[in-house]
Amino acid sequence: MATRLTLPPMLGTTATRAAEAASGITAIDLMDRAGVLAARAILAFAAPRCAVVACGTGNNGGDGYAVARHLAAAGVAVTVAATGDPATPTARAMRLRWTGIVVPLGEALPAAVLVDAVLGIGRTRPLASAVAAHLLRLAAAARIVALDVPSGLDADDGSGDSLTAELTVAFGMAKPAHGLAADRCGRVVVADLGFDIRAATLFATAAPPPLTPARDAHKYARGAVLTLGGVAGHGGAARLAALAAARAGAGLSLIACPAAAVAENAAHLDAVMVRAADDAAGVAALLGAHRFAAGVAGPGLGGDDLRIATLLASRLPLVLDAGVFSAFAAAPDRLAAALTGPAVLTPHDGEFSRLFGDLAGSRLDRARAAAARIGAVVVLKGPATIVAAPDGRAAINSHSTPWLATAGAGDVLSGVIAGLLAQRFDAFDAACAGVWLHGDAGGRAGPGMTADDLPDAVGRAVAAL
Repeated sequence: MATRLTLPPMLGTTATRAAEAASGITAIDLMDRAGVLAARAILAFAAPRCAVVACGTGNNGGDGYAVARHLAAAGVAVTVAATGDPATPTARAMRLRWTGIVVPLGEALPAAVLVDAVLGIGRTRPLASAVAAHLLRLAAAARIVALDVPSGLDADDGSGDSLTAELTVAFGMAKPAHGLAADRCGRVVVADLGFDIRAATLFATAAPPPLTPARDAHKYARGAVLTLGGVAGHGGAARLAALAAARAGAGLSLIACPAAAVAENAAHLDAVMVRAADDAAGVAALLGAHRFAAGVAGPGLGGDDLRIATLLASRLPLVLDAGVFSAFAAAPDRLAAALTGPAVLTPHDGEFSRLFGDLAGSRLDRARAAAARIGAVVVLKGPATIVAAPDGRAAINSHSTPWLATAGAGDVLSGVIAGLLAQRFDAFDAACAGVWLHGDAGGRAGPGMTADDLPDAVGRAVAAL
C-alpha cells in the first residue's frame, strides 16, 4: 500500500472567489471574521501598543478597517491611513463600523506596526509610485504585517514589487504567491474562514510522516534503489544520489557503473554497493539479480549513454535528471513513449527548456503543462521549486534555503526522491516530500555547506520527522 502525504492546500484568486461564494457566509460577515482572526495574529506576533493600518479603496482596504477595529478593541492605539474613500459595498460597510482616526496616507505618522491593506489578491495594477513611497516611509521603523499578500504582489504568480512583510495573514487559505515569493511574505499565518477546499489542486509541500520501518523489516522491504553511474572521473553525481537515497530510508542502494569506474566509486563508498555494468546487458543483469524498488538515471551521465534506455524500460519508478534531458533534448514525446513506469523528472530551468522548449505562462503554468505532456511528475527546481503531476495537481515549495545553490545539490534531491519512491510513496507525494526534506537538509547543513554535506543532513532531517 502506497504511503500517502497530507499537503496544505493553496487557492489562487479565482478559486478563492469561488470558495467565498460557496461558503454561504455573507461578504460582510466574512470580512469581519477575517478582521478578528488577523487582529489576533497581529497581537500574538507583535503585541503592539500602536499601529498604522494602511487601507486601500478595495476589499483589502475593507479588511484593513475590520482589523483596525478589532485591534483598537484590544487596546491598541490605531490610526487608519487611507489612500482614498472605499469603493466597494463591503469596504464601505467596514469603514462605517470604524469610529477611530482616519488620515490620508501621506499624512500618517509611523508606528510600531504597519498593517499593509492597500492592494490584495484582486490586484490589477502595480502600486502607484506615491503610495509606494508613503508605505516605504511608514515601513522604515515598523514591523510589517500584510493582509492576504503584500500590496503590489500578484497572488497567483508572485510577480510585482512590494514591501517585504515579516508576517502575512492569508485569508481562507494560503495563496500561490506565499510560496513563489516567500521572501516577500515572511511567516504566513492562515486565517481559517471555513472554506471547502476538498477540490483543491494546488498545495504547499510538507514533511512526510516519520519514515519508521516495520519491526520485522529487512533491506528489500525498506526498498532498494539502483543508480546509474557515469564513466571514471564523472561519478560524483551518482554517488551523491545513491548515498542520499540510503539516507532517505532506502534499505539498499547500488550504483551500476562502467567497470573502469568501479574502483573509484568503491573508494568513496562503504554503505552503497558498487557493481560493474558497462552496457545495457549489464544493467539488465543487475535488474534481474536484485529486487529494486526504484531507480535513478541522469546524474553524471552523458546524453549518449545507452544504458538509460534499459532503465526506462524496467517499469520501475524512476527519478530522471541531467543526462536524460540531454538524451531526449527537444523530444519530450519520445521520452514519454519510452517511460514504462512512474517517473519524476527534476530539471532546473535550463534543463527544462532543453527538454520542453519555451512553454508559455508562469513557472507554475509551464510545469503543469510539461507534466501533462510527459505523463510524469515534473519537479521544476529553483528558489521556489514547483512539483507538478500529470493530473493537474501541483505543489509549491518554500521550505528551502539559498545555501542549496551549490553544485551537486540537485543530485542529492534525485536520490532523496528515489529513496521515498522505494518506500512506496507515489510519484507526486515522493517528489513533494523529497523537495521538503531536501530543503530541510539544506537548512541543517547551513552556511559553508557543499553537496558532500547534504546526504548526512538528509539523515538528520529524516531523524527529526
